[in-house]
Amino acid sequence: MQTIDALATQLTQYLDQNQVDHVVRAFEFAEVAHEGQFRKSGEPYINHPLAVAAILAEMRMDHQCLMAALLHDVIEDTGVPKHQIGSEFDKEVAELVDGVSKLSSMFHSRAEAQAENFQKMTLAMAKDIRVILVKLADRLHNMRTLGYLAPEKRRRIAKETLEIYAPIALRLGMNQIRVEFEELGFRALYPLRSSMIEKAVRRARGNRKEVVGKILKSIEACLDRDQLGAEVFGREKHLYSIYDKMRAKRRSFTEIMDVYAFRIIVDDVDTCYRTLGAVHNLYKPVAGRFKDYIAIPKANGYQSLHTTLFGMHGLPIEIQIRTHEMEEFANRGIAGHWLYKSQDTAASPGHKRAREWMQGLLELQQSAGNSLEFIENVKIDLFPDEVYIFSPMGEIYELPQGSTAIDFAYAVHTDIGNSCVACRIDRRLAPLSTALESGQTVEIIRASGALPNPAWLSFIVTGKARSGIRNALKEQQLNESIILGRRLIDRALATLNRRLDLVSESAMTSVVERAKLTHFDDLLAEIGLGNQMASVVARRLVEDQPGTPEHSTGDAQGPLSIKGTEGLVVNYARCCRPIPGDPIIGHLSAGRGIVIHLESCKNMSELREKPEEMMAVRWEDQLDQEFAVELRAELEHEKGLIAVLASTITGADANIDRISIIERDAHLATVNLVINVSDRVHLARVIRKIRHIHNINKILRVRS
Repeated sequence: MQTIDALATQLTQYLDQNQVDHVVRAFEFAEVAHEGQFRKSGEPYINHPLAVAAILAEMRMDHQCLMAALLHDVIEDTGVPKHQIGSEFDKEVAELVDGVSKLSSMFHSRAEAQAENFQKMTLAMAKDIRVILVKLADRLHNMRTLGYLAPEKRRRIAKETLEIYAPIALRLGMNQIRVEFEELGFRALYPLRSSMIEKAVRRARGNRKEVVGKILKSIEACLDRDQLGAEVFGREKHLYSIYDKMRAKRRSFTEIMDVYAFRIIVDDVDTCYRTLGAVHNLYKPVAGRFKDYIAIPKANGYQSLHTTLFGMHGLPIEIQIRTHEMEEFANRGIAGHWLYKSQDTAASPGHKRAREWMQGLLELQQSAGNSLEFIENVKIDLFPDEVYIFSPMGEIYELPQGSTAIDFAYAVHTDIGNSCVACRIDRRLAPLSTALESGQTVEIIRASGALPNPAWLSFIVTGKARSGIRNALKEQQLNESIILGRRLIDRALATLNRRLDLVSESAMTSVVERAKLTHFDDLLAEIGLGNQMASVVARRLVEDQPGTPEHSTGDAQGPLSIKGTEGLVVNYARCCRPIPGDPIIGHLSAGRGIVIHLESCKNMSELREKPEEMMAVRWEDQLDQEFAVELRAELEHEKGLIAVLASTITGADANIDRISIIERDAHLATVNLVINVSDRVHLARVIRKIRHIHNINKILRVRS
């Protein structure tokens, strides 16, 4: 059991005596605060913060970080306020403790509570990276003592550790902690699978010992000949990594264990590349399996050369080559190289990348709709297999596997993503949905006034892009819903012979407060989105308004004009796909605004039962938009007929949105088309041209 005296002795190795005294005083304060509290194991509660501080002492963290570790549960568990910690010690320690403290408020669900907690922690992390280091050490000790908890709670904590804390440790380059998280989490979440793999590894280890020894000796002899002065040792595969590879790559245990892994540690970067040449001369390299993470480090600052070789008897050998500093950083990450107060000191690449990631988290947090959406976006970013993309200026951006030009645009800047209209990949125009590959140069083409397309959400990968698109669409929808809400309230007031500009401020304020909103624009947005009925709001606005204004606007009582440019708050029903020229009717749908249907649409019979949700609408006289319409054609099979059909439609200035073919028998087929036309006259012209095609038996418009 760790004691404060043992910890103090350990700290004197790298802290001065005054700083050690501060740490001891923090322990004494925490010991008094936690007096009478015990853990599930029955031991005094103070043992937990002491163990957390000991973990951080092994990382050689500074005295403020160690003080925060000793005090990290004081605010939540003992009722000691933050300002008391600030006055007793200092504000920086108080901020660290507050950042680590869990939220004690109640939330709607456990998932939301965890998400809120993580969101709060992220804000504190962005200010000071030490917050996450204390949190990781706290979670590590909890995982080490998980056996005292009930099975259900044990599994929940293990799952959260594997899903969030292990990837964060990896993102920050802290490999030792990440591996321990994964091993402990795997054992708690899947005890049977863990024990089976452990037994299999133990058996395999005995069989592999001789082969590993032979390969090790041959590599050492080769490096000695070239006088490279390297250390070589075999790498043990961890249980969770074996399980993860078996599951992800659908391989058997034997296939995973057939790969022999070695690490070579050298003195400098130059020797890394010379060592690579030596091992490639010793055994033949596997094509396409070499990765240079020294020239282009991973997102967490990790640097190493990776190569796979064909060893003796064709056995695959994985080799990692790195310097002593790279090895240290690979294991301890930013815990080994951090920068707090001194902005003059040059930060390590890993620390800079960690700070950039924290800043990215802060941007995500500010733009996310709620904490659950935020944590979903963060989880996406925590599991990247990176691709490295170049900007036209030669800057390198790390993106997850499968990222598109849209993801790249948002990685550069949110405004660039929002105004993106096209892209060039390696100087050639390419679809925005193209998955990027490492080494490509991507140029984003922008247009002023452009807005994100909702369809982008179906192919983007990064959390930042998803959050940026959703945020821009919410903003767009809000603006459009306010404009539509104003039009609807104007019409509703006109039926009461009133006008909005003559309604008093007090009446507006009263109605807004009654709706439990803040501003009148919020109320207009709710009306535009269909969450509030314009007629009801109009009646409330005029309840306390005496008399009738001189200017009655009875002409506004006619149908609402549909321009086709209303955006996200006016939708066109897919069941009947109305187009200009069709007789139409509007349905107020909560959260979607107005949905436009054909008057003859079969679905309207059910909706008409709620007349308060129905609205008279008409098309504007001049429209400069295209609308989707569905056609069905019956045709006789003939080579090249589909190509003729497509060229006929495009020749009539219509665009094909979607096409599918259903073969009815050897001679006949049905073609379903969704095309874009400007109005009914345009549609009639398209249908007339299609009817002239040889072998088209029938063409009709699908209305419901």
